[in-house]
Amino acid sequence: MAAPVRAALTAILLVCGPAAAQQTGIASIYSAALCGHRTASGRPLDCQSLSAAHRSLRFGERVKVTNLRNGRTTIVRIADRGPFRRGRVIDLSPAAARALGFSGLASVRLDVIGR
Repeated sequence: MAAPVRAALTAILLVCGPAAAQQTGIASIYSAALCGHRTASGRPLDCQSLSAAHRSLRFGERVKVTNLRNGRTTIVRIADRGPFRRGRVIDLSPAAARALGFSGLASVRLDVIGR
């Protein structure tokens, strides 16, 4: 790859990378009725695991989720697709929501930390 092209790609990654790796919005909780049902990744939803659904992050990706109201954090693995309600950025397992100290909806920050 030519040096100017490599430099341009590096500049794009430096500018776009952090924005793509961090997101804020509303988190919701999976319904307990979905526990045991297959997720989009093909695995059953384990409501006792620290897992989540996101529209575009890769399955298996680890994400640090921070509750912006109380500062509590947890790390979840992406195992499903969703949420499909406007304004929501992530669906959390009941165990992940408990770790963050909320029920219902919460304002959160997502930081992608890799696989």
